[in-house]
Amino acid sequence: MPRMPLFAFAALTPLWLIAIAVPFGGPWVVLAVLYMGLFTALLDQFIPLVIPDAAEGAEFPAADALLVVLALGHLIAFPIVVWAVAGPSGMMLWERVLLLLAAGQWFGQVSNPCAHELIHRGNRAFYALGVVVYATMLFGHHASAHRLVHHRHAASMQDPNTARQGESFYHFWRRAWVGSYRAGLRAETERRAGKAGLHPYAVYALISAVSLGAGFALAGVAGVAVWLLLAVYGHSQLLLADYVQHYGLLRATLPNGKLEPVNARHSWNALQWYSSALMLNAPRHSDHHAHPNRPYPALRLPARDDAPYLPYPLPLCCALALAPRLWQRMMAKSLRKWHAHIAVTGNPAPDAASLASAQQP
Repeated sequence: MPRMPLFAFAALTPLWLIAIAVPFGGPWVVLAVLYMGLFTALLDQFIPLVIPDAAEGAEFPAADALLVVLALGHLIAFPIVVWAVAGPSGMMLWERVLLLLAAGQWFGQVSNPCAHELIHRGNRAFYALGVVVYATMLFGHHASAHRLVHHRHAASMQDPNTARQGESFYHFWRRAWVGSYRAGLRAETERRAGKAGLHPYAVYALISAVSLGAGFALAGVAGVAVWLLLAVYGHSQLLLADYVQHYGLLRATLPNGKLEPVNARHSWNALQWYSSALMLNAPRHSDHHAHPNRPYPALRLPARDDAPYLPYPLPLCCALALAPRLWQRMMAKSLRKWHAHIAVTGNPAPDAASLASAQQP
């Protein structure tokens, strides 16, 4: 299965549909919504394929080029969509609503993993481009919090972006947003102690302010409101993915009192092929934590005995997480099975105190 053509087709097709929908509306808006909300799910469900693991050490020279195209597409599409939804585009109300939904899902499910990959590439220009993408969605601090906090403390109570078992997404959203902002600020301030230049958080705030200013220039107060709505819709899907991919998983405390290293057991994974291609292999989350700098086409699926797997594709699980009782009932069963498997295999398990403290009343 050719990797890069699949990633490019899956991630770029909805962008083209959105671009066509702005001037022509009508069926093109419907197609864009259906692609993001239904087409991907049907392909995952009825064509049971899995993207095979790449050979160890394989290189993908086109991978970074696709990231740049997607990031530039985001930066062009965002203001155009704001103008089309809030400005004098001539679109009918239902077309504006559907366009906002389709674009918001693309920003959430494609722009976010694209920016995530860019900040991990180890290239200053790529990192800056990823920061700009995040900051246009008013979530620039994630570039700091993700690298400096989440990757260090994932699957522990010290990580604001690790969801506790029984915690609803709505409670998690508030806790993770504020907690990651503060933790990232502390980490950046400590890292930059004594260094000259603007604090990264000042850069994030400046880009976000310019973004909202662009919204006002495009469509006045309505443009600011739509930009804000799209931004929150977009970065809330990032938080939703974090919520799902680490839900209820905790690292064990070793005899020396330290946490065990992060490994494959501390992230939920999904193997479905098309949603993985759309989201740039984001559902292969365990391997990303094990190898943060590994390019997305090379991410590998862990063995079933080594890591937990979600019961459904990641986008569908994210949708189910919006219904807390349904989600908690489903995942309580999955967590019981996983903890029983850990007990049988003799792997370290979270201590009782950690599990008790992680329960959300």
